[in-house]
Amino acid sequence: MSISFCDRLREAVSSAGCPICVGLDPDPKLLPEHFGPSPEGCLRFLTEIIAATCDLVPAYKPNSAFFEAYGSAGWSMLEKLRDLIGPQALLILDAKRGDVEHTNAAYANAVFQHLKADAITVHPYLGGGALNPFMQDPAKGMFVLCVTSNPGAVSIQNLMLESHPLYIEVARQAKHWSAYDNVGLVVGTTKPDALKSVLKVAPELPYLLPGSGAQGGTLKVTKDLKEAGSPYLLNFARSILYASDGKDFAEAARSEVLRLRGVLEKSAD
Repeated sequence: MSISFCDRLREAVSSAGCPICVGLDPDPKLLPEHFGPSPEGCLRFLTEIIAATCDLVPAYKPNSAFFEAYGSAGWSMLEKLRDLIGPQALLILDAKRGDVEHTNAAYANAVFQHLKADAITVHPYLGGGALNPFMQDPAKGMFVLCVTSNPGAVSIQNLMLESHPLYIEVARQAKHWSAYDNVGLVVGTTKPDALKSVLKVAPELPYLLPGSGAQGGTLKVTKDLKEAGSPYLLNFARSILYASDGKDFAEAARSEVLRLRGVLEKSAD
């Protein structure tokens, strides 16, 4: 039996020496001007970002929307990311999929076979059974949206059931969806109190935590995650990708990753 996704995540974080995940959200309006808005310029930009950071981080998270906006050329870029990143880092496709089971089977084939991604983000609204295709390979992971950073999320995620909010029920159910140790949760670091509540319910699951960069989430959540023993990734996108809009963008991106590593090391003391 192959190593579980959860163990792969732990190994990647241990090897890199930090839990930083670089979000790849290539916005033509934000790329350094000398690249221009073309797909070719975008790919050159991403190639240099990855080359400047790949020895420092355990994972990359491309958001499929930014690639799909380029049309077929964007999908071609996604297909190239596995080789650019290399085998040492995890590739997590942030696509927020979630449909009926036979449709998810097609999504899983595209993500895991064609793009060779290691994990994907999904919606839980259609239930765990519908998500089965994403959980069939123990080595491939699935991160379930649980508590998101956008302000309007509370109108759904915080709906009260008999004794707890809906997001807690998502966490409770998600930890029973797979026998392969390959289901995790997405929880924004802008919601530290919600994360504490989720960790009480599902401390054993891996966590993908967006929101600590441009969205202003707190890195203090790492203390709770370490106490729970949960494997986790902290995602940073814009603060790394666009640390500079000049020709020194790659060096600036690397410097920002090193700065964040230092901040995380201090928080661990």
